[in-house]
Amino acid sequence: MLTDRLKAALRRWIDSETAETATAVPDGRRIDWPRVLPFVLLHVGCLGVIWVGVGTTAIAVAASLFVLRMFAITAFYHRYFSHRAFRTSRAIQFAFALFAASAVQRGPLWWASHHRHHHAHSDRHTDVHSARAHGFLWSHLGWFLARENFAARLHLVPDLARYPELRWLDRFDVVVPVVLAVLLYGLGACLEQTMPGLGTSGMQLFVWGFCVSTVVLYHATFAINSLAHGRGARRYATRDESRNNLWLALLTFGEGWHNNHHHFPGAARQGFYWWEVDLSYYGLRLLAALGLIWDLRAVPAEVRAAGRSDEKR
Repeated sequence: MLTDRLKAALRRWIDSETAETATAVPDGRRIDWPRVLPFVLLHVGCLGVIWVGVGTTAIAVAASLFVLRMFAITAFYHRYFSHRAFRTSRAIQFAFALFAASAVQRGPLWWASHHRHHHAHSDRHTDVHSARAHGFLWSHLGWFLARENFAARLHLVPDLARYPELRWLDRFDVVVPVVLAVLLYGLGACLEQTMPGLGTSGMQLFVWGFCVSTVVLYHATFAINSLAHGRGARRYATRDESRNNLWLALLTFGEGWHNNHHHFPGAARQGFYWWEVDLSYYGLRLLAALGLIWDLRAVPAEVRAAGRSDEKR
């Protein structure tokens, strides 16, 4: 019996389609530890900096991967896949889905479906990652470790589920992160042999480029769930507790303008005013200038002006 349960848990780790259907039960808190083990090991892996040391090359690789993957998560998993805030080709859609999948935050259907569920139930008891309803720790990381939330809510993303390549990424969401980890190790080992002056190695690039960069990215994006619904200013009287927070906006490339976002979720720009720094939007404007994306949805002037409360906390 124990062996069967372990095998089932490992199958869920490799193939997400073997997970039970995501439920709307907010109190589902069955942690599936074999399935969560990679998440724990990534954090443990960060301790490897004690042995591999610090190097300029490793820091540059880690920072570059943080920037690329933060943009892929915020601009594509969030603004594109979840909210359809702009349009693009199928090839670019898949390319950025790949980049975002390397952030180890599951596949595009899973991410978008749970986020759409969040907007439909924001800060109510049925919102599975509401800090107001379920507490800070559960909002920050507990909710996605629960077995009830492992599967994508496919009924919420029929527009995405029609693409077999996105379904494959979602089903085998472990593949892209593993490939990235192996490539980083291989690159570091190659540089160690061919360009020793760079002072790096396979393990150093693995620890910094994969473990450290991914864990920092984790907690930056998780903070939008746990902090952006309680810390900051409320410009708009939305039905939830969303807030605008400059520091979170800087850390997450514009996602911290969260009260703006909940006021008008479909906008490609979350910093509604010029002084609200939104790095993901600037990146989207660059992609639009290159002709890779188009039809960025703007915030109508009447929507931006409506419902203002300007409450500060």
